Amino acid sequence: MATSTVAATSDDKLRLPAEEKYAEELKYLASVDKGQKPFSWRLSPRMIRTFILGATPADKLDRPIAQKFFGDTSLVERAIVTLASDRGLLLIGDPGTGKSWLAELLAAALCGNSTHVVQGTAGTTEDHIKYSWNVAMVIASGQSHDSLIPSPIMTAMKRGEIGRFEELTRCGSDVQDALISILSEKYVSIPELRTGDNVVFAKPGFSMIATANSRDRGVNDLSTALKRRFNFVTIPIVTNKKSEKEIVLFRTRELMARNQIQLDVPPTLLDILLQTFADLRETAANASNEDQKLESSLSTAEQIGVLEDAILHSRFFGSQELGADTLARSVVGTLVRRVPEDVSIMNKFWHAVVEPGAKKKKDKSWESFTDGGKNALASFK
Repeated sequence: MATSTVAATSDDKLRLPAEEKYAEELKYLASVDKGQKPFSWRLSPRMIRTFILGATPADKLDRPIAQKFFGDTSLVERAIVTLASDRGLLLIGDPGTGKSWLAELLAAALCGNSTHVVQGTAGTTEDHIKYSWNVAMVIASGQSHDSLIPSPIMTAMKRGEIGRFEELTRCGSDVQDALISILSEKYVSIPELRTGDNVVFAKPGFSMIATANSRDRGVNDLSTALKRRFNFVTIPIVTNKKSEKEIVLFRTRELMARNQIQLDVPPTLLDILLQTFADLRETAANASNEDQKLESSLSTAEQIGVLEDAILHSRFFGSQELGADTLARSVVGTLVRRVPEDVSIMNKFWHAVVEPGAKKKKDKSWESFTDGGKNALASFK
């Protein structure tokens, strides 16, 4: 598997945006890109696909390009094509499937800026996606362009870049409706300003990437009018063990590099983690009702969280080596959120699935994993 190339570092940024992190890759790809670029895009659609999915020998590039998103090629291509059209892009899927990561990579490759982001919540208002005012300046000299505070979306419109809207369905209908004019008319009116200077038009290259959690359906359903302004791309849960293994290793190595920690993950323990999540998903799929399922979505992102937690615990409080018992404690600690509901569900799973499976394998790592999980569950009593 290709490893990531961290092109930019910073002592004062906890997390670098994709355009900084992969700056060298993006600069190189732009220098060899001879493809047609829509609007003001920095890369052609083919080169954007290469940046996201990684280079192959057929690309005949002089340097490796790491794969950053592990998903269906056609899914990524459809997302890129959508952004070259008049429609916005809506990435929808379960929590932890990589929707936000794909949105960030797309924005970084298209316009070199993935930070025009609005985070959707129940408290998000129309001001967050259009504009607000500097109250002190308005009191002192009235409403003007100087006292106007543009939203990240308006800033993206002015620059002809990508605006991102996270968790769209968590917002109320009034906020969602405010997007309709932006997506269809491509401008924002500012009635408080004098006529002739009260409209902000989107420059070529502007588009919207929104994400929506499929588990939030019914919270604030999108109107038919807004749905027509988006192309929907569904990001599925990764069920292929090989792909999931690559994702977990790729993201965990990045997180550990951020913490300047070097600790190998034994292949046996990674297989145990993948198998445990696969068994948990199967158990959840066979459950007769929601009360018999863990609150966790059991996503790949949660596997990464479990592994990161176990590595950090081993590094700071263990023997500097990742052990199966520590991994088990991290699984339980991460996935048990409701007490006593999730404790009961996990207890049944551990005794009905993990323990019998470990006995069949007759492997010391599985035995240690089983015992570690039992001890972790016992601490909830």
